[in-house]
Amino acid sequence: MLDARNLSVRYGKHLALNDVSIKVGHGECVVILGANGAGKSTLLRGLTSMVPIASEGDVLFLDRHIGGIAPQKVVEIGIAHVPEGRGVFTEMTVDENLRLGANPRRAREGAEGRRKEVLALFPRLAERQRQRVGTMSGGEQQMVAVARALMSKPDLLLLDEPSLGLAPIVVGELFQALKRVRDSGMSMLVVEQNVRASLSIASRGYLLEAGRIVGEGAANTLMDDPGVRKAFLGH
Repeated sequence: MLDARNLSVRYGKHLALNDVSIKVGHGECVVILGANGAGKSTLLRGLTSMVPIASEGDVLFLDRHIGGIAPQKVVEIGIAHVPEGRGVFTEMTVDENLRLGANPRRAREGAEGRRKEVLALFPRLAERQRQRVGTMSGGEQQMVAVARALMSKPDLLLLDEPSLGLAPIVVGELFQALKRVRDSGMSMLVVEQNVRASLSIASRGYLLEAGRIVGEGAANTLMDDPGVRKAFLGH
């Protein structure tokens, strides 16, 4: 579904992403693991044209070259990006955020049915549809961000640090919901520092360090890898 080749991104003189290549198959959940500053968020921003990639890089999505496509068109081709920090509209209600998510042309047909599906996925939001999002907890706001992205009828869901700043019990609830999203057949690319949670829903993973891919493998293999356990799990 997604084939990103030789992606490099510079911020001035700083090379934040260096010749990175990744793939995501149909219905597959892939996780990008790495410490702070490894380039994980930059990778997602490069895929969605929020930052420019170097000319030698290329991004194919459903066999279409999308490198350099206008960021506002990304959602229309079927990619939804939940950024780090959620990016929800805090002055609006849960319902208003969801309806904005269904605004793209591709998402308008069947929006009400999709809305029922995402509220079933996040029952807490169903109880708070008229609540202003800015008055909600961090975990609830993250649920709004994911639900709004799903309202756009994506073929591929990108998630940037979905567990950041959340209490462990909320992280568990969120990843249970993401597991159900995965089981529905949705393709997902997840950037995370929470190795246990992300590998529990992933089929494969990549290790990103200082802007480069330094390892990859099946999720269960990475979980048992001594280097990964030492770097991320404290063993």
